[in-house]
Amino acid sequence: MNSKAKRLIKLLLPLLLGVILVWYSLSKISISTLISYFKNANYLWVIVGVFFGVLSHFSRAYRWKYLLEPLGYKPRFLNSVMAVFSGYLINYTIPRAGEVTRATVLTNYEKVPFEKSIGTIVSERVADMIVLLLIIAITLLIEFDFIYNLLVDKFDTKKILLGLVVLIVLGGFMVVYFKKSTSKLAIKVRGFVEGLIEGVLSIFKMKHKWAFIFHTLFIWTMYILMFYVTSFSFEEIQPIPFSAILVGFITATFSIAATNGGVGSYPEAVVIAFLLFSLPEDPSRAFGWIMWSSQTIMLVLLGGVSLVFLPFYNKKQSTKPKTSH
Repeated sequence: MNSKAKRLIKLLLPLLLGVILVWYSLSKISISTLISYFKNANYLWVIVGVFFGVLSHFSRAYRWKYLLEPLGYKPRFLNSVMAVFSGYLINYTIPRAGEVTRATVLTNYEKVPFEKSIGTIVSERVADMIVLLLIIAITLLIEFDFIYNLLVDKFDTKKILLGLVVLIVLGGFMVVYFKKSTSKLAIKVRGFVEGLIEGVLSIFKMKHKWAFIFHTLFIWTMYILMFYVTSFSFEEIQPIPFSAILVGFITATFSIAATNGGVGSYPEAVVIAFLLFSLPEDPSRAFGWIMWSSQTIMLVLLGGVSLVFLPFYNKKQSTKPKTSH
């Protein structure tokens, strides 16, 4: 298979999966029932959730400067904000193209070399991955008894122990293999792991590391709060355990990578998580849709405004007279 065919598959597969999941989701709840939930939702909480989402994106744009300053670049904050929103918008059309868009905006309007800009975005992703893994670890600790009992109910204890032993043995084998093998795959995996470790260590070496860490934690706190407060818009799923919020948030976060912006996959990921906590299915699915819809509308609107406003803002800035110091 040539590279052109591979790119086409990578582009079409998430779109196809999204269409299938939208069809599947809407086959599980009638349009009229979904509309009824939307009509009866408390939109005050939806607006508060959107506000937390906007704060997280502004914080992401501000955090970016801590990675760019050591490289000798100080982009204007508004350009960073518009680059972030533009990137999110493009991700709804072409998977993973948002990062390229973000880097391109700074290249065009702030003269930051593309390879350096994209490098800082990769470093951001490393930091975000660490926090997400931390959230997963905290959730597993909080819900250890629940998860253990769930596994025991679903599977035989001996099979669980056997599965853990097999996973440990396989994990050990793969570590040894990727460490010693000279195959292209092993070299790529080693390079990825080494880059990941290097990225983590670079965070602690930067000048404003604590400010960077604060913004990283703030971004993910806003994400969780956005998910949490929006759940208050549906009385049918109240009171909702915070552990259900954490599990739902994690599954929904991973669903965004499955399809373009989580279309179709996001509501179903929420349903899968909420059903574990015996929450009603229809309101859970409706919540997933209103959560996804509110954030999508916000990103499409602000992303669209950013793409339109970027050239006008920078043209105006370039015509301003330079003051002497």
